[in-house]
Amino acid sequence: MQAIAYPRIIAHRCGGALAPENTLAGMRIAARMGCRGVEFDVALTADGVPILMHDDTLERTTNGTGFVASKTMAEITRLDAGGKYHHAFAVEPAPTFQAALRTCDELGLWANVEIKPTPGTEAETGRVVAALVAAHSANNQPSTILLSSFSALALQHALHAAPRIPRALLTETIPADWREQLNACSASALHTAAAGITTEHIAPLCRSGIPLACYTVNNRATATLLFAAGVHAIFTDRMDLWTPEEMQGLVPLRT
Repeated sequence: MQAIAYPRIIAHRCGGALAPENTLAGMRIAARMGCRGVEFDVALTADGVPILMHDDTLERTTNGTGFVASKTMAEITRLDAGGKYHHAFAVEPAPTFQAALRTCDELGLWANVEIKPTPGTEAETGRVVAALVAAHSANNQPSTILLSSFSALALQHALHAAPRIPRALLTETIPADWREQLNACSASALHTAAAGITTEHIAPLCRSGIPLACYTVNNRATATLLFAAGVHAIFTDRMDLWTPEEMQGLVPLRT
């Protein structure tokens, strides 16, 4: 099992609620606030280029329309991915995955890359995303990147393309057969929703040494309880709830 060095506080979709999601602007804001790690979603364009995008369609976060998988990289990167969040971010583009990796390096950010395949592209998306990470990590520390997905098939193909890069399985709850599911895709960690989770759910993973991270935690009280129960990290939209010193591990997290 690969060791994963998690930051305790991870910015959800690059900048959480403080920036347009899945943008380089979000990464820069996260770094400026003292956050050490970001999470973002990666899907494939029609011409097979990995790009940062959460939804299958473009309407919610950009000024484009239609399915991400039906547009080329050139078509998507011309869109405004920031104006719908706030006019101050107008013309902020949807970045390619390669640009996101370079920006994480420049800012010193740990990255959780969620592989986000459209139906039927699980194997291809896992393979393409992981291969790019492997090439990038040849000159960087592999421990600064973690691949995750709700798709076990995507993670299996990511394993073949980049065996040195750690992987985490995403779930909506902690499944009763979590050990079997992790083994099936050779995942080293589990990421699950914080809602409804209890110490009884968390304890078996802790006893087995399986890292657990929870999404999406937007208040300190919940985070404190999760950390006390043994959760390794949380994904949050509210980086502003913690000080830079807390996020960087320079001081203990206050209760």
